[in-house]
Amino acid sequence: MRERCSVGAVCALLAVLAVLLSGCSGPASGTGAGEEDGRLGTVVSPSPSRTSGYGAVFLAVDECSSFGTTSFTEVACDGERAAARVVARHDGTVADGPQCPGTTDFVLHISEQSQASDEDGDGAIPQGYACMRNLGPPHPGDPGGGGGPRTIVGDCVYGLGDGQVRETACDGKGGKKPEHKVTKAVDKRSQCPLSTALYVQLGGEHPVGCARPV
Repeated sequence: MRERCSVGAVCALLAVLAVLLSGCSGPASGTGAGEEDGRLGTVVSPSPSRTSGYGAVFLAVDECSSFGTTSFTEVACDGERAAARVVARHDGTVADGPQCPGTTDFVLHISEQSQASDEDGDGAIPQGYACMRNLGPPHPGDPGGGGGPRTIVGDCVYGLGDGQVRETACDGKGGKKPEHKVTKAVDKRSQCPLSTALYVQLGGEHPVGCARPV
């Protein structure tokens, strides 16, 4: 689940992975973190292993991975072990690199691997991260899905206290009742509709999320 910060009744700051921060002011207002921060339960540091023929880059765009509890392995996308597809791939860390696409389901953080320890001996694997989309439902990164590494328009949140909020499924099936829904992404708070009760920091091109009670 992704935690976010809020104000109005609450106000706070959050940062990280991470694998996703600041601000507060005014009545009926709030801020939240919206960048990938790896605090997802599905985010792990995989032990890269490649099979010859899958490409020169471990988990490149459009390649697929299996699911695991401690590691993820690159597999053929048409194989029975394939569980998720790479929709974006970047070197470095999430904190320093580009954001994943809004509907990313989870982020894989890839540890650096030297040529000497590379399973195939065909080259080093630099530190990086892969933005993953499940091959089939559920898709927690979809608007209102209640998860994923980013908060986007259509997502719902509930208060944790101390100014923090956490994303939850808008249909109420996520275990926590949604309290606010992000209805619009804008450049600054003054562009939010008058019905806005909470401001959520989304990051990206339009960093302010306008949220209303649900």
